[in-house]
Amino acid sequence: MYGMYCSSIVGFSHNPATVFFNKSIPYASKICTSKNGSFRAKSNDENDPLLQAAINAASLRLQETLQPEPLFHDPYAGCFISPQFRLDDKKQCSSSLHYLLTTKFIDDKLVGFVNQADGLKQVVLLTDGMDTRPYRLRWPTLTRIFDISPDRIFKAATEKLQGNGAKLPKGCLLRHIPLESSNIQQSLCADGFNGNRSSIWAIQGLPVMTLSSFEEILITVSGLATKGCSFLGVLPARVVETNIGDESSIRERMEKVFLSNGFRVEMIKHEDVARSFGKLVAPGNYKTVLFVAEQLRFSDDQMETWRSEFQRLDEEGDEEGFEEL
Repeated sequence: MYGMYCSSIVGFSHNPATVFFNKSIPYASKICTSKNGSFRAKSNDENDPLLQAAINAASLRLQETLQPEPLFHDPYAGCFISPQFRLDDKKQCSSSLHYLLTTKFIDDKLVGFVNQADGLKQVVLLTDGMDTRPYRLRWPTLTRIFDISPDRIFKAATEKLQGNGAKLPKGCLLRHIPLESSNIQQSLCADGFNGNRSSIWAIQGLPVMTLSSFEEILITVSGLATKGCSFLGVLPARVVETNIGDESSIRERMEKVFLSNGFRVEMIKHEDVARSFGKLVAPGNYKTVLFVAEQLRFSDDQMETWRSEFQRLDEEGDEEGFEEL
């Protein structure tokens, strides 16, 4: 089932000394199949929970795409699915709907941001490695997309996507940052991320097992995102809950963790998202937490720019005073 993550803690390095772990193209005329190969089950793959979770998520997107009136269209999800793979619809009905609604919610937020931004657009996706958003969403020209995900899964997925004709929209750029990188923030900057320009960050699928590992993510986002930028996505509820099923405890902890790292956060109710898309979900406790957060601080680059400017003005003032003497 989607949402089952690896049993080991996957960290997100911020400290370099610490190591954890186009214009829009039209949709494809038909769904990509596994004719060029798929992630077929191998003995080692079956014991790889990260890979299996990514494949399960792709299968849900494929199933939704094949519906008469889908929430979204993913023409590339089928590239990852073996012809022998089958879903137990009854068993996964509830969890799959939550995943699909969350996917649509994040899609709309991302597209809304880039369509309102002027000039260079920066989008950072924290994913399971099989996220097809760079290829299936209608990104405007000058959109720069960064995908942070497990390296081996991303590389294999990219090979399948390119083998099935997936292309980025014209004028757009995709850069991959391996989750295993010793310093995610440094890697992002080295690949062209600009901490003086606005950006939007979204997390869905990236394996997060503990609150401390998620806080490392927040530290990185806080250091790179300019003031007012958005960070949204979905987390396993177990990461932030203190009392199982207690929504108030989850909200309290979420607000505390985000605010301590410079973000104002809002928890989004699954029922409200479902209603906005004309769907119904049963009220109750869910295994995931959907959120939207706003950066309240200035990025590291913004602070450095202003420090340099203040220093320059101070030095000019000293020179003027010396000349008067």
